[in-house]
Amino acid sequence: MFSVSLAPGGAVWLAFPTGGSTSTGELSVGTTDELHASGRSLFSCPDMVTVFVDGTVPNDLHLICPASLSVLHEIALRVIRAGYTKELLQTFTKAPCHVLDRFLSILQLNRPFFDSNQVNFEDAEWWTAEDMVKRWILATKLVGKALVVMQRQLQAQNCGAFDRFKGDYFMAIAKQSIVVLLKFADGFTGTQSPEKLLYVLELYEALSSSAPGLLHLFTGPHTELISRQVPVVLAKLARALRAAIGALVIKIQTESSPAEGVGVHPLAGYAMTCVDLLAPHRTALDLILADGGEGERATSFGSLAAELIAGLERNLEEKCGLAFADGSPSQHLFLANNTSFVLSRAADADVTSLLGDEWAARRRSRLEQHTARYLQASWGPVVACLETAGGKPTKALAKFNAVFDEMHGREVCREVPDPAFRAALRKAVSDMVVPVYSTFLQKRKHLKLGKSVRYTADDVAQSLSELFEGDAALLCT
Repeated sequence: MFSVSLAPGGAVWLAFPTGGSTSTGELSVGTTDELHASGRSLFSCPDMVTVFVDGTVPNDLHLICPASLSVLHEIALRVIRAGYTKELLQTFTKAPCHVLDRFLSILQLNRPFFDSNQVNFEDAEWWTAEDMVKRWILATKLVGKALVVMQRQLQAQNCGAFDRFKGDYFMAIAKQSIVVLLKFADGFTGTQSPEKLLYVLELYEALSSSAPGLLHLFTGPHTELISRQVPVVLAKLARALRAAIGALVIKIQTESSPAEGVGVHPLAGYAMTCVDLLAPHRTALDLILADGGEGERATSFGSLAAELIAGLERNLEEKCGLAFADGSPSQHLFLANNTSFVLSRAADADVTSLLGDEWAARRRSRLEQHTARYLQASWGPVVACLETAGGKPTKALAKFNAVFDEMHGREVCREVPDPAFRAALRKAVSDMVVPVYSTFLQKRKHLKLGKSVRYTADDVAQSLSELFEGDAALLCT
């Protein structure tokens, strides 16, 4: 619910070309303040106007001032008799409306904005752009609903001689508001920054969804404002959005920060957050991307998500090759962590179905491969101490203890942020090490191994359950 407080007595004045005499022959076109002095107006502002933004304007929102109708009738008669109908219609184009002006004030725009021919918000900071777009969306909703109420209530009133003009008056004040809103929206048509992509997309959706309702308010030649100008602004916004999307794809493909650990790289978080935030807007994106032409690779939200993730994966592989030795445990754990993260976030964003079963199957297979290679590169040498023991059991145990302690001390500090993958990886390590160690001890329980047996099988299992805690691991201190 959004409440707007309007000052008591805030009248919406009509400035008619009237003179100081009741004689139609002496009517002066140059004076425009007579109605102001009369204390009458067509639209009145209640002390408090409460509007439910996500619902409908309350039925008791009365915007017509009945006391002004008789005055309007008399003025209209004088104008018609004097032959100044054309001049009267011209004054409508500058007639103020305090109700609409109050809603437009949400935009927090100054007079130079209204007077300028073109506005450009390309250099606005992203947090400023976010606030501006949210204000515009709210103002558009309020203005649209207020215009519906104004038109309905104005048509229901008998304004006498002014009846022939009230449609033109309404069109004039409605056009003033819509022109301001369109000019504001047009200010974002030059914005191609990926940081502003979501906000411009929300503006595009709001304008697209409000256009049909606004079109119903206009009649005759006035419909051109909506039927022709709105599509022009929407097309310009769509071009800006496609450019911003292209810049986003390139940014993810070329981002150069190095891999500084085996956990989820910040680029993966950024890319999947973009997919997550864009997912609710897939309908608009499908429309925008479908009109991008043959040169555009992404033609729908699904193909865009696939392109963003593919670019991310290629970039991560390059980072991995620069940061870690080929075939090292770090290399495989880094790729496994990030592959698991991509799968999880794609599922959370509900885009896996768009990407297809084959897409998900390939990444699950890739995750299994990286996991198996990590196990072999890290814990394979630990198990080999027992499996290849051909000499004295005490020496085999001593070697196992040394290699196990070294590997545990290193891997307990590794970061596996996803709880499900961390649990699965711990289990995989345990399933690889504990049975071999337990079998080794069982086969040699008749021997007096004494202090050579530093750990029981349960001790080893408990130690392995502490792996992959990252900075939280006590052994990292």
